[in-house]
Amino acid sequence: MLKGAQTWVFDQKPVILSTGVVGGPFEKECRLSNDFDKFHDDLWMGKDSYEKAQNVLLEDAVAIAMRKKGLTEDHVQFFLSGDLINQITPTSFAARTNQIPHLGLFSACATSTEGLALAAMIINNGGATRILTGAASHNAAAEKQFRYPTEYGGQKPPTAQWTATAAGVGLVGTDEDIDSPYPRIVSATIGKVVDLGLSDPLNMGGAMAPAAVDTIQRHLFDLQVEPSHYDLIITGDLAEIGRNTAMEMFEQKGVKMSKDLFHDCGLWLYTDKQEVFAGASGPGCSAAVMYGHLLNQMKEGVYKRILVVATGALLSPLSFQQKETIPCIAHAVAIEYE
Repeated sequence: MLKGAQTWVFDQKPVILSTGVVGGPFEKECRLSNDFDKFHDDLWMGKDSYEKAQNVLLEDAVAIAMRKKGLTEDHVQFFLSGDLINQITPTSFAARTNQIPHLGLFSACATSTEGLALAAMIINNGGATRILTGAASHNAAAEKQFRYPTEYGGQKPPTAQWTATAAGVGLVGTDEDIDSPYPRIVSATIGKVVDLGLSDPLNMGGAMAPAAVDTIQRHLFDLQVEPSHYDLIITGDLAEIGRNTAMEMFEQKGVKMSKDLFHDCGLWLYTDKQEVFAGASGPGCSAAVMYGHLLNQMKEGVYKRILVVATGALLSPLSFQQKETIPCIAHAVAIEYE
């Protein structure tokens, strides 16, 4: 299954059977709103804290993914998921609700593809027949933990990004559950932690770009393919600053990456009228775009083969206070529709 140094190739090609994508009130106005299954009308979502509201996002996404296939929790062996907040407690509390055996994950905003890669590996090797995997984020909860509570009205530079209030979940399974073409997971490249010394928590795109480039370059080398092997290569949330940085790095490294091929979920999610600074971020950003818009586009025939590379900044409030630089990671998953 191991190809090259860091890439898994899945001979069984596990299937993404169904998805659940949920957003907040701001996301209801986003560019990709038609690809969401449900929106909440306020950030509180009926709870008394933003962190508890984030639980609701993930719980809803899980329930929607199962309902689409007519399944209950007893039909799913494992739940792989994570988030940004306080030892991933929103995810753990969501797992407390659904009572599916749980593996908690943390790769910050790269958690969506980490979970998808691990789910595919487990199913490919006979460790399960159905796994739910996904990630969630909440704008106000993330602002409170990593920057300043939104009520403070703190000013931000143009390099800052907007954490998406969203959750995306995929139900990964085997051929036994399908009778027509479905998106299949064909390979995954597990990234290294990369740190080029950036320390500004309001320029996450610039910090994460080197990790994205490193993982993409390794993926292409391990599989001995060119970027044009894919119809789309899309990162998680580099946004404007990070995408431009990545394009410069590809050129420096001699990787023939076309601007028409290389895109970013953080630049696709919101409209130009929504003031999100450099673009979107958060574990829910790439999860919602991948499990919503991208898979819908594959089903409609827009793409046959895509590479999704979610990116994460592995800092914490404590590491920032201790003047640490920002280590980053990116995990890549290749999906084909067949």
